[in-house]
Amino acid sequence: MATDPTHPSADHAGLHFHWFLPTYGDSRNLVAGGHGTLMSGDRPATLAYLRQVVAAAEHNGFESLLTPTGAWCEDALITAALLADSSERIKFLVALRPGLMSPALAAQMATTFQWQTDGRLLLNVVTGGESREQRAYGDFLDKEGRYVRADEFLDIVRGLWSSQDALSYSGEHLAVEGSVLARRPDPVPPIFFGG
Repeated sequence: MATDPTHPSADHAGLHFHWFLPTYGDSRNLVAGGHGTLMSGDRPATLAYLRQVVAAAEHNGFESLLTPTGAWCEDALITAALLADSSERIKFLVALRPGLMSPALAAQMATTFQWQTDGRLLLNVVTGGESREQRAYGDFLDKEGRYVRADEFLDIVRGLWSSQDALSYSGEHLAVEGSVLARRPDPVPPIFFGG
């Protein structure tokens, strides 16, 4: 934390400012149609352009960059990993969908990201988008089932992050047996959830 109160990264009475990483491209004319709606900007989401966005957000004191998930954009975690080395302080608020990867793999990937970036990962749990987009990914649960699964997913992830012992868990939608991580994330990534 900066000690100079005029510095962009100084704490502003507990307020946290985040920006958006346009991994589907950028334009002055983008109109979002919801998850599952194809959109793309006039300016492609190249690594060179996204690095400019990262540098600008970091320079202006933003805490993190929301990195979206969906069929209409680049993969959030891979993109954030590719960009992390081009910055020093900014964090990446990476969106992930519990139904599209195993909780043990998500816990391991988040732990690796934290270790390799000195703790610059925040996670945004997205239970799902439009039903047609979910089905395109092979996920046929209804909205209620996706929320139950997200709860189970977070139980497993948190269990793996907090225990040295092998974890076994059996829920309505997810199960692991003898699951263990080689290391724990330090710090544990904050988890954001919107609905």
